[in-house]
Amino acid sequence: MAAAKPTLTDSLSFCLSQLTAAAGEGQGGEKDPASNETPLGRALLALRTRHIKAAGGIERFRARGGLRPLLALLRRAAAADPAPSEAGPGSAPSSVASAASGPAPSSDSTHSVGSTPSPPVRLRKTLDLALSILANCCTEGACRAEVRRLGGILPLVTILQCVKTDSIQNRTARALGNLAMEPESCGDIHSAGAVPLLVESLTACQDSQCLQSVVRALRNLADSPQHRLALAQQGAVRPLAELLAAAPDPALTSALVRALLELSRGCSRACAEQLSLGGGLGPLVSLTSHPKRAVREATILILANLCAQGLVRPALGNAGGVEVLLGELRRRRSTNGASSASQQPLVRAVCLLCREAINRARLRDAGGLELLMGLLRDPRASAWHPRVVAALVGFLYDTGALGRLQALGLVPLLAGQLCGEAGDEEEEGTEAASWDFPEERTPERPEAGSFRSLRSWLISEGYAAGPGDISPDWSPERCPLPEPAEPVSPTPGQTSLQTPRTLRMQGRSPAASAPEEPWGREGPALLLLSRFSQAPDPSGALVTGPALCGLLAYVTGAPGPPSPRALRILARLTCNPACLEAFVRSYGAALLRAWLVLGVAPDDWPAPRARPALQSQHRELGEMLLQNLTVQAESPFGVGALTHLLLSGSSEERVACALTLPFICRKPSLWRRLLLDQGGLRLLLTALTRPAPHPLFLFFAADSLSCLQGLVSPTASPAFPPAIPLDLEPPSPCLYEPMLGPAPVPAPDLHFLLDSGLQLPAQRAASAMASPFFRALLSGSFAEAQMNLVPLRGLSPSAAWPILHHLHGCRGCGAALGPVPPPGQPLLGSEAEEALEAAGRFLLPGLEEELEEAVGRIHLGPQGGPQSVGEVFRLGRPRLAAHCARWTLGPGQCPRKRALALVGLVEAAGEEAGLLTEALLAVVMGIESNG
Repeated sequence: MAAAKPTLTDSLSFCLSQLTAAAGEGQGGEKDPASNETPLGRALLALRTRHIKAAGGIERFRARGGLRPLLALLRRAAAADPAPSEAGPGSAPSSVASAASGPAPSSDSTHSVGSTPSPPVRLRKTLDLALSILANCCTEGACRAEVRRLGGILPLVTILQCVKTDSIQNRTARALGNLAMEPESCGDIHSAGAVPLLVESLTACQDSQCLQSVVRALRNLADSPQHRLALAQQGAVRPLAELLAAAPDPALTSALVRALLELSRGCSRACAEQLSLGGGLGPLVSLTSHPKRAVREATILILANLCAQGLVRPALGNAGGVEVLLGELRRRRSTNGASSASQQPLVRAVCLLCREAINRARLRDAGGLELLMGLLRDPRASAWHPRVVAALVGFLYDTGALGRLQALGLVPLLAGQLCGEAGDEEEEGTEAASWDFPEERTPERPEAGSFRSLRSWLISEGYAAGPGDISPDWSPERCPLPEPAEPVSPTPGQTSLQTPRTLRMQGRSPAASAPEEPWGREGPALLLLSRFSQAPDPSGALVTGPALCGLLAYVTGAPGPPSPRALRILARLTCNPACLEAFVRSYGAALLRAWLVLGVAPDDWPAPRARPALQSQHRELGEMLLQNLTVQAESPFGVGALTHLLLSGSSEERVACALTLPFICRKPSLWRRLLLDQGGLRLLLTALTRPAPHPLFLFFAADSLSCLQGLVSPTASPAFPPAIPLDLEPPSPCLYEPMLGPAPVPAPDLHFLLDSGLQLPAQRAASAMASPFFRALLSGSFAEAQMNLVPLRGLSPSAAWPILHHLHGCRGCGAALGPVPPPGQPLLGSEAEEALEAAGRFLLPGLEEELEEAVGRIHLGPQGGPQSVGEVFRLGRPRLAAHCARWTLGPGQCPRKRALALVGLVEAAGEEAGLLTEALLAVVMGIESNG
């Protein structure tokens, strides 16, 4: 077959020359364009179908200067600019008619929305082709920049205004949509007034393709918060919602959803109002089950964005949005690999839905409480935890919901939130506040988002009488939350932790004056904890180890003054008789004393940690709280409860009761009956070597035994007062050393032979009188009685040295200190243990006592420490065990050292705890023997 014959339109140069001529920019600019109409049409058609679509065609068209005459042609079409009221929406501009005039065949028809005559067919075709070429060119960034530089936006807006033919509107909107992909062009399109014209096209046009182009143009014009707000304020959202409610074809539906998604980002009030008035909420909820995934996900995000506006949330809940958002968030959390970024808008939306009562009820019935609790337990969602806690504040007076939340373990999670790090959560605007009180919405000066978002709720729950009671002059980080008077013991320590604040008179409501309280990120958690503490019996939720640790960590570790609400919670719990047994079972009283009075928190044990400088104030608070518990414990109810725990409780409850009694009982008749007469003290001592029921159990036990010893013997003195250093104590005269010189006095008549070969001089008579063992050995019928060189087996020279001194009458000469190693070295296997064993073998009880005294002086004296106590106890000697017990429980001992010493004693005792139990019992009771 022969190849097709080339035509003039195959040449880009020919097409450009025709375009230039028609635009009046070439050599034939003065010619009548009527004679060039047919060549122009063929050139435009060839440009669109062949040259532009070819690879690199758009770039060549731009490089050859095609955009300038193309825009000039469109500019001449827009220059006539007949007012729609005069020429009608379908009339043709005269300039375009002069450029492409000619008789229109009567058989051709145009689709026009006006009553005036439509543009001629060839004129419409010329505009269609030119606009199509321009729209295609604007798909490339260089062409978009060139069109903007050449001022091509204003002619397009003029055509959009004057020519109301669907095909022209379609291609013009497409060109504007492509141009809007550049931020600079987008701003120019807004400034040129294109938005009202596009909105008008939405309501006037019936063609789906044209509507899609207009919708896309509006979507691209929503490229920034300012432009989105401008679009909403010019009424662009409501027609989109109405089109969506009309159930359009799938392609248009997809375009509408994408446009609404862009317009609803950072959803403004105007956007939410128009979408609701346009009937778009119901269709959006229905589209969440659309078969196309992109439509479903976009619709979900639109609903999540709408939740930022309180005015639309009740209607959104009525349309089923609560269940949809909960279900989607549940699905994404259960999907493996779902990123936190995909969950974030849904978490925010669900939390915002908790601000209206009607949505809270729907959320509770749909399992939303369990979902929110799952978020709080998830460490990967820690950035959202403050938002979730603030959302749960909405259920503050929903008794059923609070009971469910407590059963799900909310209280320990709230306590853990008090000292957690703040998440990177964006603040909500005034529009996000609860819509349960819409009349509150009045223009106000800027306030912190956390205060604005809870203001409506504070008014609704009676914390403020009305908007006028909340002064705009208040600090954004603080919120007035007065609570009713509570039973707090009037002690000086209570007010020391209260932040000094002045009472401000509100501008128009003097009666609403109230002290301000800190309202930081911990405010919602404290508010919920306060609500739980007001229950008749809050012990099961709040008087637990995790909850108390969270509250105490906040009180002692807050960067600034702690909220008075936290102090009131603690005071309320310690003053509630129903909480007494829980404080005993959970070691709560011991924890209060250790953390607040002694300054030792669980994280500080056993390694110490730097504490804040408010230790004296914390001590006053702890003493006040313990005094509250003492009042409860010594009441008739408390006596019965403690007696029941000690006599009929489980083994762990009995130990906890015995440990706690010295802290909260001051009546001698009560603690003597429970601890001494009914065996509470021995029960506690027996439990020391069992598995610890609490991380601080041994610290608590050491403190408890010390307190009990103070109750039994208020005037007890330290076991080894650090009065005079050992090297300054005057020793007694030594009676043995004169026998060691070159002229011994008296002369020795006997030598003892050690295993090492060393011979030590001695006197037979003095040695025989010092011990029954040596009397029988040296004066009896044994062979040694006739020997002048008597072997002493199993003795090193250092161990034998104090024995020889003792045999010759030395008492306190310092010889007993020789075999004792310095502190820090083990005593087991040392020469001191060898000497002690030899003293017992040779029946020298006085030497044993002296050696034990020397061990105690060195290892339990001023140079000794807690680590030495266990070493001394390992020698297994009752007298040394009593020394260890006295050192551990001495009234002047540091609480931390006391506890470390008890830990060493327990480790040294192992499973054989009888010696330790008896030693501690004797010291506590004040009946141990000093000799």
